Amino acid sequence: MTDICIFNLEMTDRSQLKPKHDASGLIVVEVKIKQYQFNRFLYQFVGARWEWTDRLPWTNSQWQKYSEADNLHLFVAYKDGAPAGYFELQQQDEANVEIVYFGLGEHFIGKGFGGYLLTQAIEKAWTLPNTQRVWVHTCSLDHPSALLNYQARGFSLFRTDTEPRTNQTAN
Repeated sequence: MTDICIFNLEMTDRSQLKPKHDASGLIVVEVKIKQYQFNRFLYQFVGARWEWTDRLPWTNSQWQKYSEADNLHLFVAYKDGAPAGYFELQQQDEANVEIVYFGLGEHFIGKGFGGYLLTQAIEKAWTLPNTQRVWVHTCSLDHPSALLNYQARGFSLFRTDTEPRTNQTAN
């Protein structure tokens, strides 16, 4: 099996954002009523294609604790009434906000939505109180354009890690 490269990227100032404003009909909504089942659905909806498996064995209790935490913010993108993708923002110590999960459903890939959705994620992260740094990680299992999209929006690579590929690949 091939090793997995994990790319860690950061943005340390809002002015580093290079936005993509063309929404192409995408509507992004913050989910105000937290329901762990929805987070789990979106994780599987987006992540199945990219081998997101680390949370598949989670219990309902684990999903609930994670998804309904006060420091987690869920945003869903819709196209013509259908969920097209999502992102989760997690406020962390030292004024960090992580884009924990980000992605599009399979039918919405390659339609010009990724740059706009990532712009929305970054803009929403910077609006959270006291944010000093927004960061994200992606890996070599992700869409071939993922790393380029993060960099095109203004993220800088600060660390690359390598892990052996196993049956329980983490995202």
